[in-house]
Amino acid sequence: MEMNTIPTKLDVVPDIAGPIRDDDGDGQLLAISEMSELFGVTLRTLRFYEEKGLLNPVRRGARRFYRARDVGRMRVILQAKKIGLTLAEVRRIIKLVESGTARDKQITELKEICVSQEQLLLEQEQALKEQIAEVRGVVAALGQILENEPA
Repeated sequence: MEMNTIPTKLDVVPDIAGPIRDDDGDGQLLAISEMSELFGVTLRTLRFYEEKGLLNPVRRGARRFYRARDVGRMRVILQAKKIGLTLAEVRRIIKLVESGTARDKQITELKEICVSQEQLLLEQEQALKEQIAEVRGVVAALGQILENEPA
């Protein structure tokens, strides 16, 4: 009797790497409130991303409906935002992931973008550490002044 095997390593694809599904015409549509709830964002946030051209909901009268492509894009947007990428970089990533570029080339370019962002964040972290050390020095000096002042 052969037992089921459980994989010991799962391939986890970050949201930033897509895939962003093509719209399948009359596939499932999400109302703006459903999209908001799904991603834990405000309606204003969704409208902002639409205004910036990152989301393209279907309009039916005054109502907005989001397709599978918008759901995929939103996953990319939110992960890119979490790691501190700009809207211009998000646009670049969406364009890359939706392009016909070979998947390995997409992943290579995405990795380069993320490595560059990591370097920027490390530089910012160092600057913050220096600022914190400076503030601590100022606080300590001010504390010494207060201790030495007559009451």
